[in-house]
Amino acid sequence: MESALAEDVGSGDITTDSCIQAELQAEARFVAREAMTVAGAELLGLLFDAPLIKLASGARAVAGQEIACARGAARLLLSRERVALNFFQRLSGVATVAARFVAAVEGTGVRIQDTRKTTPGLRVLEKMAAAAGGVVNHRMGLYDAVLIKNNHIRLAGGVRPAIERARGTGKPIEVEVRTRAEIEDALACGAARFLLDNMTPEEAATEIRFINHRAEIEISGGVTLANVRAYAEAGPDFISSGAITHSATAVDINCGIYAV
Repeated sequence: MESALAEDVGSGDITTDSCIQAELQAEARFVAREAMTVAGAELLGLLFDAPLIKLASGARAVAGQEIACARGAARLLLSRERVALNFFQRLSGVATVAARFVAAVEGTGVRIQDTRKTTPGLRVLEKMAAAAGGVVNHRMGLYDAVLIKNNHIRLAGGVRPAIERARGTGKPIEVEVRTRAEIEDALACGAARFLLDNMTPEEAATEIRFINHRAEIEISGGVTLANVRAYAEAGPDFISSGAITHSATAVDINCGIYAV
């Protein structure tokens, strides 16, 4: 938060400091201008003194609904309004998209996951927002889970040597598979989880029937809101989509500031 404030306020808010009396007190009201899933309201406590959070992360807001408010020096509210909105709008945008993905597969038993396709420096916050929307957080980074992808397989010399070398981590192994031969190799090596990448829903369904519950299955690659239901009906355990974070659009939240 300090870096965000330093970027925006710098040496001082010259407009506010020149126009607004130092002793003036005010209230900032954050109001949804569209339907959304809220995320990031808790961050307001890092910017304002004891803000009143009316809708916490994960709550649904309708247009015109007040999400939070904060009281304090008018100068402080004005100088921190944009930073607050930048986080609030972006994170609520992620949560809103996440909630739409979850709703799209309702009733199938499939769990939606996010990915590492996040804004540099904001991964923890964006994954928090995705979780607020109801998705399951995938690995936080390269350090907390083994996911053998096609480039690893190519450089290791195949599925089998890649898996065998990864066993030393002591962690469950997920491996990306694109062909039946790779699936058979991964099954023979006892991989705990498969990532079916860039398959059509029909292709995925065929391979899921072949795997037949011998490993957990995640589908990824080309997943959108338009096709996620078709992928879910193929019968995987998880579906991941980078669109939840990399393509989320900031939602419209207004901050009105009023003298008190």
